[in-house]
Amino acid sequence: MLFKTRSAAVYGIDAHIIDVEVDFSGVKLDQENFSTVGLPDAAVRESRDRVRSAIKNSGFDLPPTRITINLAPADLKKEGSGFDLPIAVGILGAYGGLAIKDVSDFVMVGELGLDGSLRAVQGMLPIAVAARAAGIRNLVIPAANAREAAVVQGVNVYPVNSLLEVRELLNSAELGGITATPLAVDTQALLGDVQEYQADFRDVRGQHVAKRALEVAAAGGHNILMIGPPGSGKTMLAKRLPSILTPLRFEEALETTKIHSVAGVLNKDEGLVTHRPFRSPHHTISDAGLIGGGMIPRPGEVSLAHNGLLFLDELPEFPRNVLEVLRQPLEDGTVTISRAAMSLSFPARFMLAAAMNPCPCGYYNDKSRDCMCTPPMIQRYVAKVSGPLLDRIDIHIEVPAVQYKELRSGTAAEGSAEIRARVLAARDRQHARFLESGARTKGSSKSASRAVFSNAQMSTQQIRVHCELASEAERLLERAMQQQGLSARAHDRILKVARTIADLDAANGIEVRHIAEAIQYRTLDRSYWA
Repeated sequence: MLFKTRSAAVYGIDAHIIDVEVDFSGVKLDQENFSTVGLPDAAVRESRDRVRSAIKNSGFDLPPTRITINLAPADLKKEGSGFDLPIAVGILGAYGGLAIKDVSDFVMVGELGLDGSLRAVQGMLPIAVAARAAGIRNLVIPAANAREAAVVQGVNVYPVNSLLEVRELLNSAELGGITATPLAVDTQALLGDVQEYQADFRDVRGQHVAKRALEVAAAGGHNILMIGPPGSGKTMLAKRLPSILTPLRFEEALETTKIHSVAGVLNKDEGLVTHRPFRSPHHTISDAGLIGGGMIPRPGEVSLAHNGLLFLDELPEFPRNVLEVLRQPLEDGTVTISRAAMSLSFPARFMLAAAMNPCPCGYYNDKSRDCMCTPPMIQRYVAKVSGPLLDRIDIHIEVPAVQYKELRSGTAAEGSAEIRARVLAARDRQHARFLESGARTKGSSKSASRAVFSNAQMSTQQIRVHCELASEAERLLERAMQQQGLSARAHDRILKVARTIADLDAANGIEVRHIAEAIQYRTLDRSYWA
């Protein structure tokens, strides 16, 4: 007898519906004979042992016959333990253990324990999105995955804890309609919660120029590099940067949650990423750990930081080959990982914050301590960060050592709440401007990763439209380009930063003072180590 169930497989951050066909021969053998076809990986092939024990320990009798399981379409590789549940339900249906004969309106995913209990799997949010896109109304999944799937509207999510509960749920659908209540999650309430941060800019003494630069970076989504001696507060400033970032929009939160779900780092109690991610990998990370990789490609740190902040402390300590792989995501906002079997793309539109010492000992240009490094040592240290990578960082700012009077000052510093209010006002102006100019076309099929949310994401055409300069500002930028030998990419970065500074000033046009401040944020272009 043949019985069909439906499941899903995740590739990248998207899922595909998989038909699970179970057939048994009816000829009794000495023991059960499982055969799984359809490009299963080792975890799927091992499911026969988990499924056999789960069925028997749930109180069902499994006659010794030949069982053939086909995962269609057969040309897509299937991996993971999420096929345990649909295979077990298919076997129960084939042997007559279910009252319902048609479960085509159910997608079932979950790993089975030997006692018949259900365990969580990765990538449940993309599966829920795929089920809705395929017009399948019901999703039967482990209770631990329920909240992340329930954020998708238009799908009935039924959390279950065991194979017996799944059988009762399916039989109730056949006998008189599903009696269980699907889980509902109020996504607007989740995103509307007040975000509180323990780290606040009020704790930072001095560093007014650096705090201003971080405000500009947050307002426009610009990449920033802080250069200064040890103990000047670079890491302290970076850890407080999330406290002034704008809240996630729903489309951003959904795409970010899909990445975290696939990577298996999503908090199951929340179900939706409601704060902008803050990722701070150690400098010993590999290029695959940063950019993503594996036989079946998985997202790396740059994708986990999507719509959030990636902080790289001690930038020159990262291997050069690791830093160079940042070029594509910084420029395109995506990462493409190619393997012999497949090629997958992950969103990677993040704000980069990096920190570095000016030399190996850290005290070059420091007024309080002498630098012990020779020019060749400094040159080798600085050369670890390539020019093309520095060119992709909008703001370079010097963070000098804090003076004693500033540390002991009783004057209250400005807190994150005040700074964030100005950042939000500037972002609102940007969002309204891009909507008005058609940067985000209504009804577009493009993903949220291609939408423009900040000045840093402007294309070359949008720079020409939104960054027009008056004659005096034009002359100032021309002198800076000629005197400092700036590249065309640096030219665009200055215009984007100037546009953000104008937005913070609530100015319609870019004025001379905005261009002047933006030029000052190109420290490394002004021969810092000369």
